[in-house]
Amino acid sequence: MKHTLVATMEDGPAVLNRVVSLFRQRGFAIDSLTIGKTHETHVMRLTMVVDGSKTAIEQVVKQLYKVIEVRKVSDLTEDQTVERELALIKVASKSAALRSEILQMVDVYRARVVDIAMGSLTVEVTGPTDKIDSMVSMLRPYGIKEMVRTGLVAMARGVMSGQEKGREAVRLREVS
Repeated sequence: MKHTLVATMEDGPAVLNRVVSLFRQRGFAIDSLTIGKTHETHVMRLTMVVDGSKTAIEQVVKQLYKVIEVRKVSDLTEDQTVERELALIKVASKSAALRSEILQMVDVYRARVVDIAMGSLTVEVTGPTDKIDSMVSMLRPYGIKEMVRTGLVAMARGVMSGQEKGREAVRLREVS
């Protein structure tokens, strides 16, 4: 089963290596790895999508907490999340007609063209992984010259208190 793990850790040159080594030593396949700065100075946020059983993931999470610089680890797999990925796709466009078709597709996917050159367009698309996969499959017949994907970033959705949930349920009933 695929798991989306998020870890916050202190920024340091060897921290990422130690964290990724824990997964490598246990034979996990890392599907996606994204790391970036957070709103806190000197704190990084790592989002990983890994394949493994729930018990194996729980063991790795326990091991991650033994890395001194790791502050918090969360398995977002069963949570409601906001997930996004970004892809840059360079597509062949040898004629005006093909370019027009690709531009229509870009519009449908709410993507955007970030570069135009003789014979190619570079498209930027963001969204859930399945949206990116879908757009890639639609662009493939035109000829993908080059592509890069960021990997998944994820964040748990905000949680409503019991009182807010009640008000929301009443409001939704009134609307319907």
